[in-house]
Amino acid sequence: MTAPGTLAIYIGAALAEIAGCFAVWAWMRQGASPLWLVPGLLSLAVFAWLLTLAPSDFAGRAYAAYGGVYIAASLVWLWAVEKQRPDTWDMTGVAICLAGAAVILFAPRA
Repeated sequence: MTAPGTLAIYIGAALAEIAGCFAVWAWMRQGASPLWLVPGLLSLAVFAWLLTLAPSDFAGRAYAAYGGVYIAASLVWLWAVEKQRPDTWDMTGVAICLAGAAVILFAPRA
């Protein structure tokens, strides 16, 4: 699979995971209706399914590489949905995480 295809899988998974977790957050922390849990659980199921499409022979390696993308997507959520702009430390941290994810995912393997 190509790098853009892999990135698309991870971005989709991150959006699905964040949306699913936010549904639970909204119900438990913001008093939203328990009906929020239905799309939230469906979103989390989509997240899990998408990760199975990651081009890795080992789940742990796919999940580790996904972690960097999830962190980046979480900061996009922070900015776009919660209207809180990430600071310099957020951006530095995500750059480090994405570099680590790229090493894990795209390093040549023997």
